[in-house]
Amino acid sequence: MESWKSVWVNALAHFIWLVSVPCCPLLILTGRTFVVYKRGCRHHAEETIMKICTVAEMRNFDRLAIERYGIPDQLLMENAGMATYLVVADTIGVRGRKFVIVCGLGNNGGDGFVVARKLHSNGARVKVFIVGDRSRYQGSARLNLDIISGLDMAIAEVTQSESLRSDLVHSDGVIDALFGTGLDRDVSGLFAEAIDQMNRCAKPVISVDIPSGVHGNTGQVMGIAVKATATVTFGLPKVGNLLYPGFQLCGRLYVSHISFPPELYQTAGIAIETNDPAALPERPVAGHKGSFGDVLFIAGAATYYGAPCFSALSFLLAGGGYSRLAAPKSMVPFLAARAAELVFVPMQETRSGSISKKNRDALIELSEQVDCVVMGPGLSLDSETQELVRQLAREIKKPLLLDGDGITAVCQDLEVIKDRHYPTVLTPHPGEMSRLMGISLPEITNDTIVTLQKACAELNCLIVLKGAHSLTGAPDGQIRLNLSGNSGMATAGSGDVLTGTIAAMFGLGLPFEQAVRNGVFMHGLAGDLAALDYGQDGLTAQTIMDYLPEAVKVFRQGLPDILQERYRIAVRI
Repeated sequence: MESWKSVWVNALAHFIWLVSVPCCPLLILTGRTFVVYKRGCRHHAEETIMKICTVAEMRNFDRLAIERYGIPDQLLMENAGMATYLVVADTIGVRGRKFVIVCGLGNNGGDGFVVARKLHSNGARVKVFIVGDRSRYQGSARLNLDIISGLDMAIAEVTQSESLRSDLVHSDGVIDALFGTGLDRDVSGLFAEAIDQMNRCAKPVISVDIPSGVHGNTGQVMGIAVKATATVTFGLPKVGNLLYPGFQLCGRLYVSHISFPPELYQTAGIAIETNDPAALPERPVAGHKGSFGDVLFIAGAATYYGAPCFSALSFLLAGGGYSRLAAPKSMVPFLAARAAELVFVPMQETRSGSISKKNRDALIELSEQVDCVVMGPGLSLDSETQELVRQLAREIKKPLLLDGDGITAVCQDLEVIKDRHYPTVLTPHPGEMSRLMGISLPEITNDTIVTLQKACAELNCLIVLKGAHSLTGAPDGQIRLNLSGNSGMATAGSGDVLTGTIAAMFGLGLPFEQAVRNGVFMHGLAGDLAALDYGQDGLTAQTIMDYLPEAVKVFRQGLPDILQERYRIAVRI
């Protein structure tokens, strides 16, 4: 039997859940989860975007819930523990099972105590391990420790990690309630050893809020981190739940609003969201090639034959209408043999075989005839060509996409980008981003979101920071985290395919910023469709490009179940 305090908290918590969680009570009471993410472009009436918050924003949610809405801290902790219990019940089962709960000294440990009580009261055998001095608990965590201390439940303080090993190995499941999202230094000593033991036990591990050892704002591992089977996070996913390697360490991610009012977690003030692609405009039945975009690609140099073809052809394969490729004249016969669908504009060359500055006036004049200009794929680092890029970026009065060597060129004079009065997007990988911002790669990794927001604001442009879960940032601070794509796309030329895909989305009629977001998603979708047929090993830019027509078709008709499942970042409970 639970103590009277436990019974009271349980009853009140159930009431709060029933009146505040946006799902039917039967789902809550039976522990069933429901999925809210269904991608497929014919279903955009359904809300599919998920907000993503920082650690500071979540702390503010907690404060406002308590101070403005009068929701006691004890109830927030009770609901967090209940949500975790429901996931444990669904994934492992409860009655007759044996669980080890590893608790730290903060509120994350308090959540673990609630889980312990729920499991115990529903027929599980539970042992709680406290890593640290239990006298340091305060507030709701202390209340819940006091409650379970009065139950027939084993509670032990860990003084050496070896004391955990036997219980972990002989358990049916482990609850990781060691650290929450507030961790800001590397894990060491007994805490690191406890995480190591959880990782070695070969049992299902359910992490509370975030796998212990993962930084809540960056997803980086702070020395060592739990590799969870599932993670139950509260309010909203944190950035660290969704950036790698944190995302991979979370296992299956579940989200519970723990009775936060919707006006907290749906506010427009939360700048980070999943990249939800917009429905594509219908193709005009009587359209001509100009109806689907006229784009100028300035690309290519001696030894760089692939990049110009991948970018300019991808535009056509993703639905674009008229693709012009300005490339060094000596390359044109070879490129034409490979891509006869392109309209070629032969360019005068430098001694190294790149595009000469002599083409400046002709390119500016040609840019006035098109809808958009893409500049950079395979242009080379020839100093004359790099200077040409800076001149064109300053003078072209059309939407501009800069990639690869084009980004390298403007790094030498960022005023070129800052002074533009037309839509601009840069598509750097982390190395190019470090050159843009003049900071090291570790600095970007350790503060990715803030770095991207700062770069977009300073340069007054959109930036696609390429990588696993690519990020698209805007000058107003908004960030979109992309869910499509796979590691097989980490291959030469893949970024060139992305540039053409983004241009195609603009050509199909989407507003520029939305075209960038759709292009990022569509590029990843093509890679995912290719991986379904071939696997991720050995994917090439050519294969990804070849799957673009299928990607657009599938996007218009609705994604297959296997990809809908992949793109659900979280199950909401």
